[in-house]
Amino acid sequence: MKNLLYIVMSICISCNVMAADENNTLVPITFLLDWTPNTNHTGVYVAQEKGYYEAEGLKVDIAQPSDGDAAMLIASGRAQFGVSFQDSLVPAFTRRNKVPVTAIAALIQHNTSGLVTLASSGITRPKALAGHKYATWDMAIEKAMMKELIESDGGDYSKLTLIPSTVADAISAIQTNVDSVWVYYAWDKIRADIAGVETNFMAFKDYAPELDYYNPILIAGDEYLKANPEQAKAFLRATEKGYQFAMAHPNQAAKILTKLVPELDEKLVMKSQQWLADQYQAEAAHWGEFDPKRWNAFYDWLYQVKVLKTPIPAGTGFTNDYLPLD
Repeated sequence: MKNLLYIVMSICISCNVMAADENNTLVPITFLLDWTPNTNHTGVYVAQEKGYYEAEGLKVDIAQPSDGDAAMLIASGRAQFGVSFQDSLVPAFTRRNKVPVTAIAALIQHNTSGLVTLASSGITRPKALAGHKYATWDMAIEKAMMKELIESDGGDYSKLTLIPSTVADAISAIQTNVDSVWVYYAWDKIRADIAGVETNFMAFKDYAPELDYYNPILIAGDEYLKANPEQAKAFLRATEKGYQFAMAHPNQAAKILTKLVPELDEKLVMKSQQWLADQYQAEAAHWGEFDPKRWNAFYDWLYQVKVLKTPIPAGTGFTNDYLPLD
């Protein structure tokens, strides 16, 4: 799919995003993906295809970021909503001039990411990574999480060889120059299974509960939320319906996603959608709802392991106020 350019707003958020006029004109909304379309985003595509947004008076354009950080683009008003990750928002909440964005829904209830290794490697748990190579982005939070993962399993992090690398294809990478790559189960692990590549998967949340943070998440700009609270609620009502449909009808939802993004591998999308159907909401009472204890625990842990010089106050950066929790 060719990259869709995000819409550059020409006037201020509070003036640009207005209620539908007396002629029932739909309000234009831009939803910014974190990267290329995938099954993390299915509920949004379903809501678009089935008219849930239009029923709320909204015309939603789904865009891919052509450049720049999604949080910065949303904070500046170039999009109203978008996809981010709790770990990716750390700079937004710790810099001197904080980036005014807030997480308003959890797209998936738990952290479904982890490490993938070849089954033939014998690396079936984190402590076995000692003496092996890991493809790293060389980021402080990432390395702290890897250290926690390995040491929580009784392993020696100092014996892990870090190979700086931007991995485009995780499955090819573990078959060539590295032994482990950080991936999401619903995409690369399932892709490996479909390709007949036998792999092991080690989920972060299974070894360290503080690493069961929220990713991916739906964020919005603070100024937009302040000026347009009812629109934000309308957007989330429609989006929730999209994810509820994906949970109840994963095969139909997969077909909608591949219809709208035809270059995606249909078999991968179908298998991924079937797996994610139970993950979007998991055990939570409502789709999208944040557990404050889990949200705070991750940021508290980052301070405890000295990734952060100053703590992020409890309750920073998220809210359940715009979700339809009735």
